Amino acid sequence: MSEFTQQIETGTLARKGLLDAGTIDAAAALLARVAESDVETIRVLFADQHGVLRGKTIVAGALPSIFTNGLAAPSTLLLKDTSHRTVFPVWSADPGVDGGMGGAGDILMLPDPDTFRILPWAPHSAWIFCDPRLKSGAVFPFAPRDMLKSAMAKLAAHDLDLVVGLEVEFHVFERVDAKLDHSNATMPGQPVQTRNLAQGYQLLTATRYGELEPIMDVLRRSCQAMGLPVRSMEVEMGPSQFEFTFDPADPLTHADNMMMFRAMVKEVCAARGLHATFMCRPNVENGAASGWHLHQSLVDRTAGVNVMMPMDDGTLSPQASGWIAGLLTHAAESCLLTTPTVNGYKRYRPHQLAPDRIQWGRDNRGAMIRGLMSPGDPASRIENRVAETAANPYYFFTSQILAGLDGIVTGASAPAPVEAPYEDGPDRLPANLQSAIHLMDGSTFYRATLGDAFVDYITTVRQAEWDRYHMAVSEWEQAEYFGLY
Repeated sequence: MSEFTQQIETGTLARKGLLDAGTIDAAAALLARVAESDVETIRVLFADQHGVLRGKTIVAGALPSIFTNGLAAPSTLLLKDTSHRTVFPVWSADPGVDGGMGGAGDILMLPDPDTFRILPWAPHSAWIFCDPRLKSGAVFPFAPRDMLKSAMAKLAAHDLDLVVGLEVEFHVFERVDAKLDHSNATMPGQPVQTRNLAQGYQLLTATRYGELEPIMDVLRRSCQAMGLPVRSMEVEMGPSQFEFTFDPADPLTHADNMMMFRAMVKEVCAARGLHATFMCRPNVENGAASGWHLHQSLVDRTAGVNVMMPMDDGTLSPQASGWIAGLLTHAAESCLLTTPTVNGYKRYRPHQLAPDRIQWGRDNRGAMIRGLMSPGDPASRIENRVAETAANPYYFFTSQILAGLDGIVTGASAPAPVEAPYEDGPDRLPANLQSAIHLMDGSTFYRATLGDAFVDYITTVRQAEWDRYHMAVSEWEQAEYFGLY
């Protein structure tokens, strides 16, 4: 291992100060492990602005080079919308985005050895996650992983840590037509045709789980083989709809875990002729929307206690009250980070176990924030039910930390909890992506906490998607007007 250590220490990344001593030791140990393994290829990946993994694949013998020099990738990967179109004018003198990204030049991929995983569905292969950086090693203002690390550091400066638990809903269908004809190779590609694995609408029924157990087992075993802290596997409300839950962890660990989980589910299912989707509301007959419920508790770094635990009389702690107040205050302007797709806003409907307005309630699944706090209960927490499962986890968690912390710092107090979450009263969540874009663009809070460069960047990316959606002629329009006029 000393040979690997010396190699890394004399490399470009170490000389630039981009690898600390702990990372160098972990990288050297990893190189020794890989050298003695049967791993043949390694996918060197990063999470882009959409929470999609992108990168390159190297042979195992080239792994030392990414810890000495990093790996280059086109900067345009960070400038695309969900159709994979580059939405910034990279061939002009001013591409309109910070970081000198004109000309489609390279960025640097900085590897994190702690994210290395051998892939149980492709055991000759592994992956490792990276932080995308400028070629100099400087941090981008919109790099997802670095943004979350910064938010966690701000919270730690107030002697607090956030602990999160995940509930993730998604669909797994049988693939009927993969749409591989040349005519289907559009941007984006034409959606595959599918049918259900099970009829569904039998929430948590044992017989339905029995029908789905073969694929449930494959996904669960893959999670466990990768070290993902899976806790439960459930039959959700809709046909072919699943839910996996995960034990609590820190935000960065669980953001990485979410990236791993989504990629694993899609790849494992595709290899079996199935189609897994984390799209919020698939356009399938009798389908149901999927949500992402984020459990959150706060731990005092000095005392090691959960400060979400209420007083003996049930009164919220100051920290819990402030955190809830901050999440509510900034909920609407956060939606571009919690609900980043056109489709996600079609989940915000009343009486559907999904929120449609900004409020909290005690153990109320219709409210945006569900309080699960009892005196003396060390597992006291809140559950934010606002997000869609397509959200970029790094951006999502960042929004929760910054909004919640603002509520604590400003001394805000949570309003009274609601009992009837779908009655008139509280402000509604944005009705569509365009509204969310306007709210983020005009957010003095996010321009102060995340910076103008990020706000301008993310609103530009999402506006490009909205414009394509808005200008497309829909089936509704064709049915409404084609025969009438």
